[in-house]
Amino acid sequence: MLSKSSSPPLDRHEHRGQVFNLPLPTLVSGQDASGRAFQERTILFYISDHGASFNLRSALQPGARLKLVIDLPPSLAEDKSLKLVIRGRVVLVEPPAARSDRQRISLRFESRYIIQAEEQH
Repeated sequence: MLSKSSSPPLDRHEHRGQVFNLPLPTLVSGQDASGRAFQERTILFYISDHGASFNLRSALQPGARLKLVIDLPPSLAEDKSLKLVIRGRVVLVEPPAARSDRQRISLRFESRYIIQAEEQH
């Protein structure tokens, strides 16, 4: 496992050089607007060191705390199955676009991230 704090800091020039193949499959979990626990698979279409954006069917309110488990591409992990696990708080909920039942969620990260190997069953 790696934590953000164990990685050397990157300056903005080095950080810009990183390329992520988006979209990334992601499992989102937390409590919906009615207080019920949920888990929903989605596709992450934006991520930075501060936050992420994705679409969900589950109704959420700003301020909701969520956990993301992001499938990292094998090319970043020497062909191993690795997951990025991070928590954050919903900062923006946009209504579904025409002909969609998914709202756009913007999340601000509030925890350190860990990268862990997928457990073999």
